Formats: sequence, structure tokens, C-alpha cells
Amino acid sequence: MSEIRKHYFLDEHCIIATGRAKRPSAPEACSAGKNSSSCVFCRGQEDKTPPATAVYKGGHVLRDTGDQRVTGWDVRCIPNMYPALSPDAPELVKPEFEALQGYGFHEVIIEHPAHDSRLHLFSDEGMLLLMQVYRDRVMHYGTQEGIKYVSLFKNWGKKAGASIEHTHSQLIALPVMPAYVQRELDAIKSLEKCPYCDMIGKEKNGRRQVYSNGHFIVIAPYCSGVPYELWVIPLKHVHHLSGFTREMLSSLGDCLRFAISRLDATIPGLAYNYMFFQTEDYRDYHLNLRIQPVTSVAAGFERGTGIYINTMPPEIAVEHLLEKA
Repeated sequence: MSEIRKHYFLDEHCIIATGRAKRPSAPEACSAGKNSSSCVFCRGQEDKTPPATAVYKGGHVLRDTGDQRVTGWDVRCIPNMYPALSPDAPELVKPEFEALQGYGFHEVIIEHPAHDSRLHLFSDEGMLLLMQVYRDRVMHYGTQEGIKYVSLFKNWGKKAGASIEHTHSQLIALPVMPAYVQRELDAIKSLEKCPYCDMIGKEKNGRRQVYSNGHFIVIAPYCSGVPYELWVIPLKHVHHLSGFTREMLSSLGDCLRFAISRLDATIPGLAYNYMFFQTEDYRDYHLNLRIQPVTSVAAGFERGTGIYINTMPPEIAVEHLLEKA
């Protein structure tokens, strides 16, 4: 059972999801080139997970039906086995404080059939397909009744919160707008021009730029909260993945793969999270993707103030990331 609980007086929410406590712990790394016999995300283990909501295979989008599972897939999307939110969440009975039923959707995107696959080693075609899946699934859940925001993210490594080693992403479709995103929207409304467009103008070809192609720029932001934090921002003002062309999706995959490859080359096996920030209805927002490596643990000061102490200036981080590129 899940609840979306509202703060006593702030417009902030948390999800109380008791079922999440049953998640498996992260397994030890398996030998390269071999499937883990216990990994439910590997090809051939389809019957170990709930029926897929979308299966990408050979240029087609399929889905499991009944007890039949699609095999030989390229990317597989399944309901999370331990969901934070569920479309069939029960009604709450006299909650102690203000709360909503735990309605929503929680999906896992299994990015590759091979257990030892790594995002920075994906082919051009593999990255393009994954970006297309991202766009498709975000758009799908954005149309579901009562959904106000779709959070798309990836946790890589045990320290980053990944409970299964096999590379995958997740999305959680929420019936509330996250307070963090709302604060950004409120701030942007008070400005005369898009701050992200302004940011691009100031950072492009500057000392904090890590990479750029025809559609995107990768920077180590001036206000980096953690060492080696990177932002991927479209050069063109676009507010949602639904506005991406095939060429833009390809360029996004190129930038994301480059960013992850440089992190891995600088600190091999570095755990990280990345998160998409986008809005479907508010066109003044500028979509961005933020990659945050896990290099330390948030302590009392960070948790008590929301101000993070970063021991690696972004300008120096860029030098490290590009040293052997």
C-alpha cells in the first residue's frame, strides 16, 4: 500500500510505500560476458517478471499477452515489481493528515538484453532506440488520467540506489507536480527570458563545456552540487521529449553516452543518477537532463539546509573529464 503524503504546511509531498522495503539488495557484480542465472532482467528470464507493457523488437513495438512473453527483444518495459505507486491503489480510509491515495504508475525500462551491457558502450542504434523508448513511455504515461508529472530517471550502481545490476531506467508517473519542479516554474515565470537559453549563451564554448553537437550541449554547471555533475541541455528551446525529432533523439543519445563514457574513464565504475526535467504543459520551461555522480554521502549540513558542499570545482572537473578524451 502507498500514500502520497503532504507536508504539514509546505506544498511538498513524499511517497510512503511499504512494499518497496521488499526490494532485493544489489547483487555482486557478475563475470563479464555472462548472464546472471538469478537476474530477472536478462533475456530468457521473461517469465520471472510481470507481463511487459511494451516490448521493442526489430523496429516493432509489441506487448506480452496473457501468459505469452515476447522473446528476442531489444528493450523491454515492465511494471515495477515493487511499485512506489500503482494504478489500482486502494482508497484511503480517514488519513491522519492530508493525503492522497497512492495512485500512479511505476515502470522499469530494461535497456538491453545482455546482463553485462553498459550504457557508455551502446551503439549509435542502441542509444537512438533507448531515447525513442524514453520519449514513447513518457508520452504514454503523460496521457493517463490524473497524471500531472512523469519522472524519468536512471540509477546506476549500488551507491546510486540501483537494486539490480542489469542496466535499466525507471519512470514514475505522479498525480502531483513535484515541489522542486514547481519552484523552477515559478521562478521562470518571473523572468523576461528563458534562463536555460541564457545559460547556453554564456557557457557554450566556455571552460565548463564538456561536449556539444548540433542539438545539445553538455556542461559542468557553475552551480554544481556534487563533483563531476553534468547537465545535458538542448540548444533549441524545447520543453518536453514529445517535441524531439528523430535527429534530436539521436543527438541526445550521443551526448548522454559521451558524458557517461567520460565519467567512467575518469573514475571507472562510478555510480551515478540521471534525471530528466521537463514539463508537458508549460512551454516556457526548457527540458534538461542532469547527471549526478555519487561521490559522497549527504550529511547533516546538506540535509539540514539543502545546500550541498562540492569539493570539486566544475572547471577542474572538466579538465579531468577531458584529459584523455
